[in-house]
Amino acid sequence: MPFGFFSSEFSDQGTMDDGNWQFFGLNKTQRLYAFCGAYSTLLLISMNMTGFAILYTIGNVISMLSLTFIIGLKKQFKTMFAPVRFWATVVYLGLLVATLVLSLTVKSWVLSLVLVLVQFCALVWYSASYIPYGREMIRRFFGSCITSI
Repeated sequence: MPFGFFSSEFSDQGTMDDGNWQFFGLNKTQRLYAFCGAYSTLLLISMNMTGFAILYTIGNVISMLSLTFIIGLKKQFKTMFAPVRFWATVVYLGLLVATLVLSLTVKSWVLSLVLVLVQFCALVWYSASYIPYGREMIRRFFGSCITSI
């Protein structure tokens, strides 16, 4: 008997039920309107690359600061600026500032896109510094990609 994705029987599976979990007391129609509104807002923001770059950068800053609630501010800065990840931190924080400043002043979508992509690469490199041999794995991966061409 097929089940799941391969099943020919369709049921709502409780995704839009009015059961125990009520989202701010909204009914089905109001929840669908809210979904469409949030999705439309996301599309409008995404069409504006400068706005997206600003929100992306603010999101990265907030996620970085959220760790201070877990390990504390002093330990956060101590680990961020440890010798093993000092330059990764400086480059990443510099790109956060550069993305915000240039996106707000220049307002070029091409520049914003480039800064977001470089910022993402810096985030990956910074995050890899917390994983044992993380940066070495990235180096070897891209090294093997280059040699296979």
